[in-house]
Amino acid sequence: MRALLVEDDDMIGRSLQQALEGAGWSVDWVRDGLLGESALADGGYTCVLLDLGLPKQDGTALLRHARERGDRTPVVVLSARDSLGERVQGLDLGADDYVPKPFELPELLARMRAVVRRRDGAAHSLVGTGALQLDLTTREVLVEGRREALTAREFALLHALLERPGAILSRDQLEHRIYGWGEEVTSNAVDVLIHGMRRKIGQDAIRNVRGLGWRVSTAP
Repeated sequence: MRALLVEDDDMIGRSLQQALEGAGWSVDWVRDGLLGESALADGGYTCVLLDLGLPKQDGTALLRHARERGDRTPVVVLSARDSLGERVQGLDLGADDYVPKPFELPELLARMRAVVRRRDGAAHSLVGTGALQLDLTTREVLVEGRREALTAREFALLHALLERPGAILSRDQLEHRIYGWGEEVTSNAVDVLIHGMRRKIGQDAIRNVRGLGWRVSTAP
């Protein structure tokens, strides 16, 4: 899954990017509010981690503009501004969660999983169809109750497809969800991932629609 980190503190940003990538996330990191707004408008993010005290444009303005244009990407605010009034303001502007600094990484990861579940309409950690589900906590796929481990990119690919079972996602859309800025993407990278996934979840689980892309089968 792909996260946008909007944080101007180099030490916090660098350590958080490394920690998230170690947890299997692909992370794009920007250091001011205008770059953050531009990156978010490009789309493709599973979650946004947003500082409020940013140069060029405050995080509250970024959040307000995103919600005004209908962007529903889950946003977790990370801020040293921890007064009651500021927390209420952030949530009222459309933040899905508000985590005061300093914070513990395991709790932040759990909160990220929670806002993604809510966006997917799931009250628990499983998302997907009846026969094919993802466990957001363990990062495993369940195929008719059988669990299979996934790599970070396999997980990101399947999560993108399972957000809208039956919908067709193009190669560009899938690459945008799987890979961060600066990551080298070969022309057949998606094909290789899907080939490996099919060995784990069945040949018919992910279907190619010639000339358009791929979709998850909604058949039992």
